[in-house]
Amino acid sequence: MTDYQPGLEGVPATRSSISYLDGKQGILTYRGYRIVDLAEHSTFEETAYLLLDGELPTTAQLERFDTQLREHRRVKYNIHDIMKSLPITGHPMEMLQTAVASLGMFYPNNVPIQIRSPGDESEQYVYGQSIRILARMATLVAMWQQLRLGNYPVRPSSDLSYAANFLYMFNGDEPDPLVARIMDVCFILHAEHTINASTFSAMVTGSTLAMPSYVIAAAIGTLAGPLHGGANERVITMLEEIGKPENAKSWLEKKLADKVTIWGMGHREYKVKDPRATLLQKLMRELAESRGTISPLFETALALEEACEDSLAPKGIYPNVDFYSGILYREIGIPSDQFTPVFAIARTAGWLAHWREQVSENRIFRPTQLYTGYAPRDYVPGTDRV
Repeated sequence: MTDYQPGLEGVPATRSSISYLDGKQGILTYRGYRIVDLAEHSTFEETAYLLLDGELPTTAQLERFDTQLREHRRVKYNIHDIMKSLPITGHPMEMLQTAVASLGMFYPNNVPIQIRSPGDESEQYVYGQSIRILARMATLVAMWQQLRLGNYPVRPSSDLSYAANFLYMFNGDEPDPLVARIMDVCFILHAEHTINASTFSAMVTGSTLAMPSYVIAAAIGTLAGPLHGGANERVITMLEEIGKPENAKSWLEKKLADKVTIWGMGHREYKVKDPRATLLQKLMRELAESRGTISPLFETALALEEACEDSLAPKGIYPNVDFYSGILYREIGIPSDQFTPVFAIARTAGWLAHWREQVSENRIFRPTQLYTGYAPRDYVPGTDRV
């Protein structure tokens, strides 16, 4: 293939059995299971097992997996010291990438990473590291929240689920059951989404047989961009700029006339409303009903979505996952600069699944290019240049 496709749009980069999406019908599945069903019936622990293993676990398998995640929540004190030395004014994603990259130094490896056969030492290593990294991602994000407030990190609780423990460590108090369930569903919805930019970054790094700490650190750096995971922060800023629901229509008309990006609207793959956005919107309504009040930001978002139906929907531009996720996170007490790290916690399950798939049938990525520079030419001494 010699045709140049900007952004590799439509160019198959791998074969994968992990997730599938149909952008025209708004369908997203993990290992064949619809995201709607997983959000309603599953847990993040079970969904993570599904992504990593390929099948839903038995009760005994899930219990063992969950126990392993709980056992590996704590991190070395050295990592705590590294985090304390970082400026609290830095973005949490910068901290997260630094902390995750450092994990490899505390858990060295002398096992070849490329999996040759099921159950070999490489596969055992990949499985073990997947457990350790996934367990500690939530811990790192929560630790940073406490550290930058001037507090000692809250010790992990082995009595709480993955989502509930994250909120407990993040805020210092055990969460309301509804809020814990909302966090759990958010983790499920963000866990995987085919070969997006950060997942591709993880695959490229993994294809070199680099340590998993490098693989996940590379993915974190890619996710940090505003065109990927960082968009949910921009949505909050945008809604605050709009101010009130009645301002949404005129604000939108002006921004479209100025050709300004409407954050949280549109997706490279979806030509209908992102199914994850629909589920997050439903969760936001459930939270509002339980509290007996609706968030002003949520009201403004609903008004903006309605305004977009006339001008953007005919072009196949609808709310994506970022449009409602930030509002929901804000309502359960997560600061806007922690939105993307929370996204990263969940997406780590998908990154690790793709890493395992990559090293099971590995070939290093080496795309070609269409050269547009000079033909070979002679070197000219400085005295003869004009």
